[in-house]
Formats: sequence, C-alpha cells, structure tokens
Amino acid sequence: MVTDLAHLIGETTDYDKKQQLETNRPKSWCKSVSAFANGRGGSLIFGVADDDTVIGLENPQLAAEKFSEIAKTKLDPVPEFSLSFENVDGKTLMIVRVEPGNITPYYYMGDGQQVAFCRLGNESVPATANMLRELVLRGTHQSYDSLLSDYKFENYAFTKLRSVFHTRTGKEFTDDDYESWGIVNADGRLTNAGALLADESPIRHSRLFCTRWNGLDQAHGIMDALDDIEVSGSLVILLQEGLDFCRRNSRKMWYKTPDGRVELPDYPEESILEGLVNSLIHRSYIEIGGEVHIDIFDDRIEISSPGGMYENKPVQDCDIMHIRSRRRNPVLADIFSRLKYMERRGSGFKKICQDYRLQPNYREELHPNFYSDNYDFVITLYNLNYGVRNEAMGSLSPISLKFPEVPQSSPKFPKVPQSSPIMTEQLSIFLKVLHKFPGATIEFLAKESDVSDRMVKKYLKILKEQGIIRRIGSNRKGYWEIIGA
Repeated sequence: MVTDLAHLIGETTDYDKKQQLETNRPKSWCKSVSAFANGRGGSLIFGVADDDTVIGLENPQLAAEKFSEIAKTKLDPVPEFSLSFENVDGKTLMIVRVEPGNITPYYYMGDGQQVAFCRLGNESVPATANMLRELVLRGTHQSYDSLLSDYKFENYAFTKLRSVFHTRTGKEFTDDDYESWGIVNADGRLTNAGALLADESPIRHSRLFCTRWNGLDQAHGIMDALDDIEVSGSLVILLQEGLDFCRRNSRKMWYKTPDGRVELPDYPEESILEGLVNSLIHRSYIEIGGEVHIDIFDDRIEISSPGGMYENKPVQDCDIMHIRSRRRNPVLADIFSRLKYMERRGSGFKKICQDYRLQPNYREELHPNFYSDNYDFVITLYNLNYGVRNEAMGSLSPISLKFPEVPQSSPKFPKVPQSSPIMTEQLSIFLKVLHKFPGATIEFLAKESDVSDRMVKKYLKILKEQGIIRRIGSNRKGYWEIIGA
C-alpha cells in the first residue's frame, strides 16, 4: 500500500524514509539524524519503502530500543529526539522526530571517522569546512560578526558610518555608540562587524564587484562589458556604490498624463536596495574567496553573495511571503536597522516582491526570483521595461499598462482604487507609512518616508483628491483613514 506521509510528519518539511532500521549499517540513518540536528530538524520514518509503500516493522519495540542505543553511541553530542508509532492498515511504522540542535555540530562517530552532516536538498551530505565553521559558531551561540578581530579601534576611522547615521536619522553618533552597537569592545579591539564598517575595511574579501554586461549573458563578443567597478571599504560604502552603479546603468521612462506624468523605472529602487542589503548583511564572511556581485544584463539584475540560507534549506523551496527570518550576522543586521536601511523583523524578500507588484508596468512573468544552494544566494530582479520599449522613441504606450493591486498575501494593506493616479515608488512607500501611522504628524511622516515636510503635504493632497484617503476628526486630534483598508 502506498500512503500519504504528510499526516505522519506534521509540519516537518525535511524527512527521510527507511524500509527498516539497519543495525549493521547505522551510518545509513545516523547521517540523517546528524543533518537534521545540525539544521532545522526533521523526521525519519521507518517501515516505508522508497516508493512510499508501507512495509511496516516486524518488532517496532525492539527497533525503538536499538535506535536509542545506537544513537547514543554513534552520535556526539546526542541530539534531542522523540519516538512514536503509527499504525497503517495493521502495519506499524516508527516515526523519529529530531529537534534542531543548540550545541552544533552534531557528529556521526563510526568507521574510524568523525563527520558532521548537513542537508542538501533531500540528501544528508558531509558538511564542508565553511559549513562546519558556521556550525561551531552557532553551537557556541556566537556569530562571525560578533567575534573580536585583531584590529585596534584607534587605527581606523568611521566617518562614513557616522555621517550616514546623521543623514538618515537626524541623530548624532556618539562615542558611546561604538561599544553599544557591537563595533568595539571595552579594550579597544574591533569586532568583525566593526572591521567591516571601518572606512578602510581591513577585511579584504568584503568587496563588491559590479558589471554591466553587453547583452543577455556573459558570453564573449565584440564588447563584453559596458561598465564595471570594484568597490572595497566600509559596508556602507559598498551599499552606496552598488546603488549608484545600478542607477547609472538603468533607465526611468515616463509618459504624460493630464495631471502630470507617470514614471516607469526599469527596476524599483527599493527592491534593489533590499536585495543589496540582504546580500551584504546575510552573506557568509567565513567564505574567504567570495565577494558580492552585481551583474546587470539587458533584461535583469543578478545580485549574488557567498553562502546559502542560514540553515541550508534552498530558498526556492520556501514561501517567500512567509519566510522565517534567521540572521547569520545579527550585529550587522542590527546596525543597518539603526541606519534605517532594513527592518529588524526581516521582511526584505516580501518587500522586494511587493514593490515590484506596485509598479504600473509589472507583469507576473517579471516576478523577482530567489535561488540558493549551500554555496551561493542569488536574487534576480527583472527589467520591467525590457521588450516593450518603442525602438525609435524609447517610450512605453500607456495602453499596455494597468495599475497593480497590492498582493493578496498582505490583506491588511488596502487595494488602491483603479481610478487613482499611477503611483511613483516614493508615493507608494508613503502610503504604506500612512497606513501604519494614520495619526502621525507631518514631521513624523516625513521622517519615516525619508521625504520633506512639503512632499508629505503634497502626497496627502494627491491621495485625498483621488479618494484614496480621508481625514477623520480634527487636524490636531484626528487621523487619516485609508478607504478600503
């Protein structure tokens, strides 16, 4: 009999099937236990063939005893697991649930070897040297960016960090912030996060390579590349230079309307920002030979960084709109949140997709793509204007456009009426802020939207005239209601 295993493993996404408990070949299943404990956890189902045919176990109680006995002698440390039995048409299956471990790495000890395993797709494979280093850090409740470096604070400057913090927040960066932010310790030694944020970063593999390729791939031709730069220094510098490179190598089209004009960027700038921040903050800095790359082609931008998802599950197997945030470099993530480049709750992927959907020239086939394996993470942003430009004028006919609705996965955010003006990226950002803070002052809305007080008043006027918002109560004590929210 072939059975559906979903009800047996519950919410577990990783599992292995075993026809029987092989006591003479314990590595065949111990490696899965090691991999599950070193990752997000998982389940082993004993008594099921590879084709999902239920075979059952002849002596389930003996199998449970042998599993516990062998696990305690072949695995170090011994991971947390639980055993249960399921009866399917008179045949008994043994379900072993392995919990994610807190003291990684978990090794298999046997055959004269000590090997830690990790999940790669639906297989359990030996951890690479870099994976093993990350497991060691996780098991000691540390992260690469929190470790102390060999560099002294007195030898480095942080003018870019200080100036950007003041520009984006209006606050002064004080000398006390260096230690409270995790940049330096009490003895004046930089953490790795501090070394990465210094104006002249001494961490050489923290670099950004940007290339504007000629065409749709990297194939050699008469002219391989149209533009390229290599950037080193503070992560803040890498971010700003990367954004400038993307702006320089993309276009913003527009067409006139009775009330003004509609702008049609090749790429939503907020999506590029989110993608680049993700690549710089969540990359693996243990990978000595890897750098972040921005490759711009005629039809897309690819942003790639060393290291896959933190717990090795391929991102393409996850629900992007509900992905769980796990931070490889929490100190850097916190600092970039303080700089207002990212949110602490880690919704970057979701924001990338939502910003795309808000563009007037968005089409489903241009939805951003996310890919990862155990070695790399790649974000692909598609050119919204590729293939629809008028060859002579470089313009886009408004007949082919429609205003997109906010994604259904964000039900609390209102749908914009079809009669509303096609929004610029900044106006759509402002509407999100207003939805979150409906009773806020002009000054507060300006700060959160990163625009001037004058622009806030202009946005409110536009949204009110188009029937998207209305004022409830007085100017002093009232609030803005978004119609349809």
